[in-house]
Amino acid sequence: MSATSSTPERLLAVGSGVNLSRHAQVLSEVHDAVLSGQKPPMPPREVVARSWSRLQAEGVSPARCEDVVFADCSELESRRTRTALRSVLPELRSTLTEVADDAKFIVVIADTDGVVLWRDGSRAVRKAADALGFMEGARWSEDLVGTNSVGTALVEGAPVQLFSAEHYARSHSGWSCTGSPVHDPRTGEVLGVVDISGSAMSVHPATMALVRTAVRLAESTLWREHTVQLDKLRAQAAPVLAAAGGPALVVDRHGWVVEAGGIAVPERLAPPCAEKPLLVPGLGWCVPEPLGAGWLVRRREDRADIDLELDLGASPRATVRGDVNWTRALSPRHAQILRVLADAGPGGTDAAAMSEALFGDRDHVIAVRAEISRLRKSLGPILIAQPYRFADNVQVRMFG
Repeated sequence: MSATSSTPERLLAVGSGVNLSRHAQVLSEVHDAVLSGQKPPMPPREVVARSWSRLQAEGVSPARCEDVVFADCSELESRRTRTALRSVLPELRSTLTEVADDAKFIVVIADTDGVVLWRDGSRAVRKAADALGFMEGARWSEDLVGTNSVGTALVEGAPVQLFSAEHYARSHSGWSCTGSPVHDPRTGEVLGVVDISGSAMSVHPATMALVRTAVRLAESTLWREHTVQLDKLRAQAAPVLAAAGGPALVVDRHGWVVEAGGIAVPERLAPPCAEKPLLVPGLGWCVPEPLGAGWLVRRREDRADIDLELDLGASPRATVRGDVNWTRALSPRHAQILRVLADAGPGGTDAAAMSEALFGDRDHVIAVRAEISRLRKSLGPILIAQPYRFADNVQVRMFG
């Protein structure tokens, strides 16, 4: 729960006016008591308790979390090349690192696996971070280094601030860290994490606001890049739609509608795939055809029923039988989502209800949307949104 009505509990590591030394000592006592199975002097914050519980359930010890694993140089360079965050690095540096030296913190940018891609900031703090292995190439996921603002923010799908012994590894207790996921504005998917870390005794109430500002600027930059690409595709689309001879539309590879002719459509559809038909509201089943960096989508005259078999057992998978036949392996989370949708029936469900079904609360809407976005990429027209549900012509059989 939050300490105030406007501050999520996972963010409030230290309130203003707190005696930092005393608070760090209390958190150290809480850490020792909880991890030894004793009653703590006060319960850890919920985000911390969830993380510690995950790690204990997986048999991860605090001592093991001090053994940092690194990506080799070639893997690190490959990750830097692939990530969309590379284009917003100048924006992040201009926002954060110019004040990092004076404010005595470092700025870390990690990818979706928690691998540290770039690090900058105070020389003294970088040196201290080197002693922890918190440097470029380090794998800083929660399951490897314990509760931390990079890996735990990825698991929670939300900003996380940690102070002192709220970290799982004892060697991290001298730190205060604030991390926030960066989302791809085109898909809702998490691209990585922006983190500010420094001495626990130098924690500042404005740190979270600074991180949030940097994330918003990064996401705005990504959206501007997206609109430039849409404009380029729009120039290609105009003559093609004029010659289409019927209702049609052009979408980019993420499903964003660039231009439509003869039909009113939502601003975004499920991302098209050449091997599967696409269900377009108001147009019906369509055939996507490659067009530059996007797709031309036109109606097909027939509408085939789809039989969907959901094996949600030990090795979950979805099998489609009908006009197109294929099988997709499912992650445990995607299997959970499909089970909830099957139980919801034709009326479907919304993101908040799905969050409650998956996480036990309604606070993970962004994580839900990102997971369903990934699932729709895999299953195509099987799933539709607003609300989330199976398409009308999909007959679902679930077992396992």
